[in-house]
Parts: sequence; structure tokens; C-alpha cells
Amino acid sequence: MHIFLAGATGVLGRHILPLLLDQGHQVTALTRGDDGAAAIRSRGASAVIGDVHDRGELARIVGAAAPDVVMHQLTDLSGGSSDANARIRTIGTRNLVDAARAAKVRRIVAQSIAWAYEGGPDPADEDAPLDLTAPVPRRTTIEGVAALERAVSELPEWVVLRYGLLYGPGTWYTPGGLIADKAHAGTLATSDDVSSFVHIGDAATAAVQALAWPSGATVNVVDDEPAAARDWVPVFCEAVAAPPPPDGPSAPRAPWARGADNHYARKHLGWVPAHPSWRLGFFAE
Repeated sequence: MHIFLAGATGVLGRHILPLLLDQGHQVTALTRGDDGAAAIRSRGASAVIGDVHDRGELARIVGAAAPDVVMHQLTDLSGGSSDANARIRTIGTRNLVDAARAAKVRRIVAQSIAWAYEGGPDPADEDAPLDLTAPVPRRTTIEGVAALERAVSELPEWVVLRYGLLYGPGTWYTPGGLIADKAHAGTLATSDDVSSFVHIGDAATAAVQALAWPSGATVNVVDDEPAAARDWVPVFCEAVAAPPPPDGPSAPRAPWARGADNHYARKHLGWVPAHPSWRLGFFAE
């Protein structure tokens, strides 16, 4: 197929692009500048330069590419701003979906997150509601996610991938990454908050497999072991050669910090993570 990959030079896009090419797909990859375009072309894909916030330009670019499928891997995390990321999920997605519709693209695969669910006692499955009544600043993130998922569902065929916390090369959870820096500074606290992780390679594999998944699927893409920070933080510190976290009582769990369940992806869609748990995955390259 001909895939239009938006967010091709992002943390996930960089891993997805070679997988698509290895499977024989034609890829037109969107990037913001010349350096990104050069990196894309060096991989063997076609590169187009554009800004997803420019509605007219994006419509022209997607129309000229005339792809079979749009793959949405857009994020704006470089400045650590939840507002910027919510804006690209809201406005960027709106523009991308409208451009796809105008180009008569039927199918889209889009990146979402698995920690947007409302509170509950157990890891959330895909039927759990989004946490739309959360206080700010969490609500900013949730509203961006909800806008993204609503827009994507307007196309005739769509798959939404709700990723867990990404770890591995190029992410925040890797040696030299933002969370590793916190670990070395002794500011990575333990708590009873539960998170679900997914290795970047497994996340990329899910995106490629989703090209053939049933339309209308919202899928948690997480590993097999949701875990409280009091359990995963010491292991992560060891993996990045940081001192153990400070001793002391763990903060109580926020109701929404419940992790996510991957039963649907594993049992019904056949996605099998190569790294089923962060316990060993944190030590993998």
C-alpha cells in the first residue's frame, strides 16, 4: 500500500518507517524541515515538508500524495508542554483528517494514549470512559485525546492505538532520557500510581499490524504487567545505572493511575509484544 506517514521523524515514526519499507509499502513521510526530509530519503521513502497546523498546505500535500492509508503519529513533546501536544492532537488531527477525506483516503491509523481513562480499581480496558471531568492540567491532555479520537472516527475505516508509556531508544525512559535524568538526580519518586509501559519496538510493530486490523478498533497497546511506581522505579533506576530511589512511604494512588489491559490486542488481534514486561525490557536496547 501507499502510506502517508505523518510524524515520520518523531520517536515512534522513526521506528515505524523502516518497518513499513521492509514490508514493501510505499511511504510518503511528512516532516517539518530539511534535516528530517534528508533522514527520510536516506531510508528510501519519499519526504514532503509541511506544517500540520497549515490547513491549506496540508490538504495540498496529502492530495498530491494520493495515499491509500494515512498513519497519524503526530506529537509535540519537544518542549514538554501538554498544551502544545493537545493542540497538535486537536488542530493537527482535524487538518489531517480533513485532508485525508478530501483526498478520498478511506483508512487512518492514529496514535493515542492508554492513561486517559477515568478512575477505577483495575487496569482499564478499551470500554472504560475517558477521564473528561479531570481537573486541569490533566483535562487538557484528555480533551486533546478525545478530539483526536472523534476526528479520526469520521473516516470510513479507522484504528486508534492507545499506547502505554513508551520506553526504549529515543524515548524519555532510556539512558540519557528525561526520566533517566530524574532518576540520576534523585527526583524520580515512588508511589502507588500504576502505569502501563510498552517498548518502542513493540509499539511500532502494532502500528504496522494495525493496517490490517478491523475498522473501528480502539486498542490498548501496552505490555502484560501494569505496575505501581514503587515497583518499576527501582528497576528502572538499576537499568539506567542511577542510584536507588530515596527510601520513604509511597504516595497513594491517584484514581486514574490504574494502567491498562492488553487482552483485546493479544487475544483478538494477535499482537504479541517482544517485551512482555518492563522488568526485562528496561534492560533491552
